[in-house]
Amino acid sequence: MDAEPDPVRFLVVDDEPLAVERLQLLLARIEGVTVAGTASEGAAALRLVEATAPDVVLLDIAMPGMDGIDVARALGGLPDPPVVIFVTAFDTFAVAAFDVEAVDYVMKPVAEERLRRAVERARERLATRGEPGAEGRKRPKWLEEFWVSEARGLVRLSAADVDRISAERDYMRLHVGRRSWLINHTIGRLEAELDPERFVRIHRSAIVRRDFVTGLRRDETGRWYARLADGEEQKVGRLYLSNAKALAGR
Repeated sequence: MDAEPDPVRFLVVDDEPLAVERLQLLLARIEGVTVAGTASEGAAALRLVEATAPDVVLLDIAMPGMDGIDVARALGGLPDPPVVIFVTAFDTFAVAAFDVEAVDYVMKPVAEERLRRAVERARERLATRGEPGAEGRKRPKWLEEFWVSEARGLVRLSAADVDRISAERDYMRLHVGRRSWLINHTIGRLEAELDPERFVRIHRSAIVRRDFVTGLRRDETGRWYARLADGEEQKVGRLYLSNAKALAGR
C-alpha cells in the first residue's frame, strides 16, 4: 500500500489574534494540511520560516513594521522559498501581491471554500516545482495580467486587453473599453514592467496601448495630442513626444 503523502505545512501570519485563530480553524477542516506555527509580525515570520521550513505561508499584508509585501520579497530571496498566499482586507494591493509571485490573494472575511481553493493552488505550485523546465516557466519577462477589485472579489484582467492607463494621485486607473479599475501601483514601475512592444508612455501620467492610438495632431499652440480608438484624445507630454512620434515611424 502506498504511504500517505506528507501534509502541507502552513505558517499563519497576521497581526490580529482573531484572524489567526480563524485561519487555524479553517485549515483544520482541510485534509492533508497542518499548521507549523503562527506569527503576528513580519520579522517574526521570517525567523519562523527559517526555523520551521513551512511549505506555504498564509500572509496578511497590512501589518505594522514590515508588511506582507516586504516579507514576501524577503522570502523570494531564499534558496527554497515557501509558497505565499496573501490574506487581507484590502483589495488595492493585488498587483503588488502577484508581482512577488503569490499563488493566490484571498479577501477577508475568509470563506472556507475560498481558502480551500487557495490551498489547492498552493498544492499545484508545490507539485510542479520539481518538474523539468519549471524554473524557466516561473516568471514571464513582462507583466501579463492585473488583478482588480469588484464588489464580489477580484477579477483577472489580461494586460493585452488594457487600452490605456492613467495616474490618479497614488493610484493607477486601468481603462478597458468603457470600464475602469483602480490599482495601487506607480506609473514608473508599470512602464518598466509592461511590454514596450505593446505599450508606450506618452505623458507623465499616461500609458497607452500602441495599437489603441489612431493618430496624432498638433494644435495652434504647438501642443501634441494622441487620438485614441475610443474617440478620446490624450495630451502628449514634451518629454514623451519622441515616444509618440515613434508610433508613426517619425
